[in-house]
Amino acid sequence: MCDAPGLTRICKESYNQPSHVYERCKRLGMSIVTRTDHDSIEAAEALRKCPDFFLSEEVTVRMPTGTQIHLGVYGITEKDHAEISRRSGDFLALLMYLTERKIFFSLNHVFSSLTGRRHLEDFDWFASYVPALEVRNGQMWKVANQRAQQLAAQLGKACVGGSDSHTLSGVARTFTEVPGARTVEEYFAGLRAGRGVVHGQDGGYLKLTMDIFNFIGSVLKDQPAAAALLPLTVFIPAITAYHWFNEMRFCKRWAAKLGAQEKSPRLLWEVEAGFEANWAS
Repeated sequence: MCDAPGLTRICKESYNQPSHVYERCKRLGMSIVTRTDHDSIEAAEALRKCPDFFLSEEVTVRMPTGTQIHLGVYGITEKDHAEISRRSGDFLALLMYLTERKIFFSLNHVFSSLTGRRHLEDFDWFASYVPALEVRNGQMWKVANQRAQQLAAQLGKACVGGSDSHTLSGVARTFTEVPGARTVEEYFAGLRAGRGVVHGQDGGYLKLTMDIFNFIGSVLKDQPAAAALLPLTVFIPAITAYHWFNEMRFCKRWAAKLGAQEKSPRLLWEVEAGFEANWAS
């Protein structure tokens, strides 16, 4: 269910059927397919039979500073999902599990205010231990995506992209290619080696606004009683405009802060000698 205040009992975060997402991805040329629902792997059952599908999710994680982030975790199992969910409230505990299991993961929408505030210390943790950054998000301001690309290059991180679409119209319009990869295993090997190439659309105010209207159409099909709230839809362009300008402000603020930050030792905690060797492998 949607976690926005006032909507938790009214609508879901997405009404896309897993089979429809898969079919659209294949129709638009994806050779392998994943789906990253928020803190959920419900798509697994419907798509398990597809040999070119791998299971992933977007996890809400609490940082040591108390802030929240979204991590994309890719190529997981149902057992991994259960353990990831258990550790999602503790970034360090989750990091140790992902590292031990050699699960590839990324920091999503780096310069977005969607998950709330940030601390400079958060970026030290990202620099030290997050292997990949999402550098093109299909719902994000183009400049925010560019700043994420610059940060990834500065930190030597792998790059990924994705549609972040809650409606079917944006699915597979932003994606990550690994040239020459023929299997899921080769795909991840290429991502880890930094050979991922991001393609497709950035976000925009009009795109976001239209997606919200499309989303409302899906809500009405699922919950006809929600039609009582239709008069409020007149405010949607203003609400998305406020959100869009807030995203721009957040991006500019943090891009400036990171650009002005003096070089300093990264924040590392004491770990066993074998940890870095295991990470490198």
